Amino acid sequence: MTPATELCPTVDLIFPISGRFLPRDHAQALKDALCHAWPWLEAEPLAGVQGIKLVPGLEAQAMLSGRAKLLLRLSRGRATELLGGAAIDLEVAGQALRLDVPHVRELVPHTTLYAYHVAANDADEVGFMADVTQALSALGVGGERVCGKRQHLTLASSRVTTFSLMLHGLAPEPSLHLQQRGIGPHRLLGCGIFIPHKSAAAV
Repeated sequence: MTPATELCPTVDLIFPISGRFLPRDHAQALKDALCHAWPWLEAEPLAGVQGIKLVPGLEAQAMLSGRAKLLLRLSRGRATELLGGAAIDLEVAGQALRLDVPHVRELVPHTTLYAYHVAANDADEVGFMADVTQALSALGVGGERVCGKRQHLTLASSRVTTFSLMLHGLAPEPSLHLQQRGIGPHRLLGCGIFIPHKSAAAV
């Protein structure tokens, strides 16, 4: 582990999940449930949620994989507060979901990072990539960029267009910085959260 990693103020909490079903478009309902459980969460500037992977299919209600997990990116101090707690029962869009006791995963530099969702101003990919370039420049992050699938997240009163995004060829310090900061809004809806990835096939 590098000194930079040891000092990283942000970590991932990985919660094993117990449950049967979730709506495929569950980002808003999950955010609401988590903020109800932890009222301080919405005010945490760098808090983020990685969307829960579901069994593939076309049904509106999707089965949860037996290995499904929730990734919650938090400041180290907040993460420490949650480590000593018990399992938490949530209701997400009418479905029961239990978060079991989490473990910490440190953020480490990685040459390739991937975000399943990055919020876009509209459905135009060219404009989205221009915004991405500007945001990454402000963070001092270079590397190659690959834009992926366009998707939508349904919010309480609107709908957000997102694109998946892969960055590769990243130097260690910018890679770690991007994982901490992310890009774009809606972090608690799973947007702008970058995780290490081994292949460009996911895009």
